[in-house]
Parts: sequence; C-alpha cells; structure tokens
Amino acid sequence: MIDKRIGERIKQCRESLGLTQDQFAEKLGLTTNYISTVERGASFPRYEKLIAIINGLETSADAIFCDVITHAIEYRSGILSEKLKELPYEEQQRILEIVEFLIQQAKRKEG
Repeated sequence: MIDKRIGERIKQCRESLGLTQDQFAEKLGLTTNYISTVERGASFPRYEKLIAIINGLETSADAIFCDVITHAIEYRSGILSEKLKELPYEEQQRILEIVEFLIQQAKRKEG
C-alpha cells in the first residue's frame, strides 16, 4: 500500500531529525494523532499539509516518495551510495561483490 510506505518514510525522516511525534506535530501546528495516522498509513495528507510535512522534515519530496515513484532510482541509488560510504571498507567490498553478482544474474536472465 502506497500510503503505508510513504508514512514509514515520513517517520524515518522525522526520527532522523531526532523529533518525537509530539515535537513534530507542534512544529507544524498539527495534532500528534494526525501525525500518527499519517505515519501508519491510515490517512494521507492533503496537498497543503503534505507540503508542510515535507518542509518540516527539512527534506525533498524525492526523499518521501522514493519508494513509490518508479523514476526515483537515481535518488535511491545515491542514498544507498552515501550509506555504503559510512560502512567499514571490508563491508563496502562485501556489499559491492553481492551487488555485482546480482547484476550478473539479472543480465543472464535478460540474455
């Protein structure tokens, strides 16, 4: 369900700012209950509130919709690249080997 994935992304972004639902709701002038329903995917914000939420998260719309927009692959690969750089060298190498293997497998299926 799209609303649930977007809600989860909103929650992740909020938590990365170190904000509780109460703090975030207060920052936006919304209720904690409303933020909770959005994060659970039980409701989807209207345009004005969605813009306020994205701005309140100090992020881009790509960061929120990257899981549901099919043309967000470049954004997601950039995020994964940044996360990969944060890992120890040995872990980076291990992950890259796995990705290369998966790419080879995918090409074999195509060919």
